[in-house]
Amino acid sequence: MKSFLYLLIFMALASGCQTSKKVFADKKDYSFLTDSLKIDQQLEKHKLPGFSLVVFENYKIVYSSQVGVKSMNSKEKLDINTAFSTASITKPITALLCHILEEKGLIKLDEPIDKYLKRWHLPKSKFTENNAPTWKQFFNHTSGTNQGGFSDYYEGDVIPTIKQSLLGQIPRYDKEIEFQFTPGTDFEYSGGGYVIVQMALEDTFNKSIAELAQEHLFSPLGLTNTTMIQPNENGFPTNVASVHDKDGKVIRTGLPITPQIGASGVWSTPTDLAKLSIEIQNALRNKNNKVISYQVAKKVTKVTALKNAVGGWSYGWQKSVAYNNYDWLMCSGSNTGVGGSIFATMEDGNGFVSLANGEKPNRIPVINNTRIEILKLMNWSKETSNESIQELPLNLKKQLIGTYNDFLYGQGVETKIVEQNNRLYVESPFLEYFKGKNANELLYMKDGTFKIVDYPNILKFDFSNGKINSVTLTRDSMKTEVQIIKK
Repeated sequence: MKSFLYLLIFMALASGCQTSKKVFADKKDYSFLTDSLKIDQQLEKHKLPGFSLVVFENYKIVYSSQVGVKSMNSKEKLDINTAFSTASITKPITALLCHILEEKGLIKLDEPIDKYLKRWHLPKSKFTENNAPTWKQFFNHTSGTNQGGFSDYYEGDVIPTIKQSLLGQIPRYDKEIEFQFTPGTDFEYSGGGYVIVQMALEDTFNKSIAELAQEHLFSPLGLTNTTMIQPNENGFPTNVASVHDKDGKVIRTGLPITPQIGASGVWSTPTDLAKLSIEIQNALRNKNNKVISYQVAKKVTKVTALKNAVGGWSYGWQKSVAYNNYDWLMCSGSNTGVGGSIFATMEDGNGFVSLANGEKPNRIPVINNTRIEILKLMNWSKETSNESIQELPLNLKKQLIGTYNDFLYGQGVETKIVEQNNRLYVESPFLEYFKGKNANELLYMKDGTFKIVDYPNILKFDFSNGKINSVTLTRDSMKTEVQIIKK
């Protein structure tokens, strides 16, 4: 259930498995994607049961492909309406729902969340004595709470309540959720924080989060294959993909039950998630948006966490890359036997969504290869001016070259600055993971700052004592200082 930053670690299909595709655009033929992506071959190579993909461009869905089967038991083929468990892709949807409810005057997200809780209250902590966490601090993982993710349940299991989940009376946790730092001062990915949000919503409105999402978001947007209803509840859809283990076998009933719905309980299709992404994109330009307002779209996509926040985080969305000069919305989900991701540009209405019903070793290579190829094949690129770039002084160049700690994303991997053809490039496993290449040029700006191709934050190095000591990362009005250690 964790976001893709935890995914860096990592059935054979019948020969009759075919790709079903649909071209949505009127003016351009996107069938070249089928020939280039070779998804059917990828599935066979990595023994992945099924994969569903949608690509959108210029605010329209232009390509859809479903390859493989819903379940290796039935061998029934996936179709465009087959829903998958989306895991942590749920989080930005929960945050968006809360912002819509706030805009309707029903809750206030800058208020302490504890005043909205009835069944349970936040545990006492030295970190919250004078800093009661607000709703928004749970959305961007700066509340200070722990409980990263949760175990799955299936029919026949005793399903815990969300109160039991928060009390730690579940697998993985043996004590109540707790605070690890003062809210708003740091970043820690917390699925438990979204369970608190779920409880606050349900306690306030006396409705399930599934009912609230259906009423205020899914139905108004026409997301007919999206739900927060779980497999053990009435109304759960029948056209769904089963989860599979690394050997391609269906895990138990194939339908995981998620009581922590606000954190990871959405079931959906790439088509519906693409429609949601396009609605946000339209709202950001304040044109053709139907449900999400410009104000809400700006709020939920703005970077609000930078310190230790993997390059940047907004309310549920990760904001860690800047492919081809675009600012991107990203969210990935990973549950046992299923996962996928959303990638959407903040401008021009481009992006793609993929979901797959296999375990990490089977689905991650397919998802990664598909993302890298789409970025290359679609060639989405935003023009920018080079007027602010200047030549890097030789003395600074010599000081910069070397191997360092991960000052870009803070994930403990090596980051290198190397010289090639008289230019400097940054090599980072994370940048390579995103786009499939590990040569992102380091550019020197006229104001003495630096920027890295495909990286979203501006850098200001401290060169005192003839060496790099630290770097200040800046994103809009937010800044954070990172100590640099040369290896």
